[in-house]
Amino acid sequence: MRKSDIEKVAELAFRLSRPYLAEYGASRSRHDFTQRQLMSCLILKAYMNTTYRGVIDLLAASADLRCCLALEEKLPHYTTLQKFSARSQVQAIAQKVLGQIGRAVAAQGNGPVDVAMDSTGLTGSTASDYYQKRTGRRIRRWIKVSVMVACGSLLPLALVADVRSTNDCTHAALLLTQAQAVLQPRRLYADAGYDAEWIHQRCRQEWGVESVIPAIPRRADRQVGGYWRAQMKPEYLEQAEFGRRWEAESFMSGLKRKFGSTLRARRPDQMVAEAVLKVLAYALWR
Repeated sequence: MRKSDIEKVAELAFRLSRPYLAEYGASRSRHDFTQRQLMSCLILKAYMNTTYRGVIDLLAASADLRCCLALEEKLPHYTTLQKFSARSQVQAIAQKVLGQIGRAVAAQGNGPVDVAMDSTGLTGSTASDYYQKRTGRRIRRWIKVSVMVACGSLLPLALVADVRSTNDCTHAALLLTQAQAVLQPRRLYADAGYDAEWIHQRCRQEWGVESVIPAIPRRADRQVGGYWRAQMKPEYLEQAEFGRRWEAESFMSGLKRKFGSTLRARRPDQMVAEAVLKVLAYALWR
């Protein structure tokens, strides 16, 4: 019998999270549910874009899904999932799982891999940013999500989420650190938001990766400073196939088409966790 997409996502979440989670959070706990069972439930919650109650109801209605997570005998209460999400290092676990996916991409050995990074925003309100600005409302709940994806497969290799509306370069250091531990690509594509000499230096001199990032003239004479930034002329960008940067935007677009751009959580830490789980769930689905 062919398995459904949600069953495949559940199986992958349960299997891939195993190396990064201890069976139980405390030696004196009741040991009713393992941490990876709870983590897998949170990933399913993000995949189905539902509530804590909703994912438990879904599991209760599907014996096959319960079997995927070894939850045939008993289901956790929805508050158990909420408490686990609040205290667990969801972002750190997601980063490690994505790293495992990235190593699998590199191991396929289909020639050199190119990567691209980009960022987007997820909000806690159904009202658009444009509407909120026109009505004079302050945009309070907004999560910035940055990812690095493998071109071609569009699978994410690195992930950072934050409640602060920061410059793209702020997340770049963490993305590069994660990606360096995963694979050795040929080129890195990014838009002008990542235009910084230190990013070129780190990619080319420390990582051995050709960085392709358009430079923004910031001097009064319209000249571009920095050795590597000065190389980013239109002819060079065209020769280096800069158009592949759009693959990162394609990933972001697919993420929002699949799950929407609205988060259900209201607490900042829970919003970050939900945003991270959405990216991970989308990667497992792909």
